[in-house]
Amino acid sequence: MITLQQDADGFVRMNRHFPAKTPIVIRFTDGTTGEYTGARLNELYDAALATFRAENRLDAKGFSRSPAKTVHPTHNVEFVPVQSGMAP
Repeated sequence: MITLQQDADGFVRMNRHFPAKTPIVIRFTDGTTGEYTGARLNELYDAALATFRAENRLDAKGFSRSPAKTVHPTHNVEFVPVQSGMAP
């Protein structure tokens, strides 16, 4: 079992996929907890990654098609938005 803590901005730190059947407990800032599977959090991670890539003009694999001078040294996300009461 993995336990994650939601930060004050509404995110959990997640920089990789978890095994699909692993139970993950999230402690929310409002004091509640929720239990989710790795597959559900992987879906949230993929959605956050797609949003990040779209906002930074990256293609589906995370490559920049713009000139070489970029501001971001990496093309990954580390924080995934979560909220209390989301679907398991």
